[in-house]
Amino acid sequence: MSEDEDRELRALQAALAAEHAAVYGYGVVGGRIGEKQRGEARTAYDAHRARRDALVREVRDLGGRPVAAAAGYALPFPVPDAAAAVRFAAELEDRVAAVYSDLVRAAGGERRALAAEALREAAVRAVRWRGESVAFPGLAERAGTAPPSAAPTA
Repeated sequence: MSEDEDRELRALQAALAAEHAAVYGYGVVGGRIGEKQRGEARTAYDAHRARRDALVREVRDLGGRPVAAAAGYALPFPVPDAAAAVRFAAELEDRVAAVYSDLVRAAGGERRALAAEALREAAVRAVRWRGESVAFPGLAERAGTAPPSAAPTA
């Protein structure tokens, strides 16, 4: 495996780990979100599941063994109610956008285009949850915030 393929595989694995965490996280969001936003949470959950499944195939296509989901994830803050669930959903999308930003840099061709699409979708969902946007979705250091850890927790 070339150095470029290895970098791309690592970025795919990071994106897969982030999608695992997002699927788990939306389980938490769905349990606490208000009825009015439950449909939006379900749509995001389904989107992350579909991305996760596609990434499993991509990792295998590159000869890798897909990283497994953890049994549970530490939440970045308590999520006791609907307001916290909305903040948590925005945080999940920011973290997913960050790893897709890395994948855009590491990948080429069709895989890069798909990563850019996933980055855009996460950024749009974050705006919907937060009600405002950031200057550089997926590039937290340019938006004036600290970058998320490489292995996002839900």
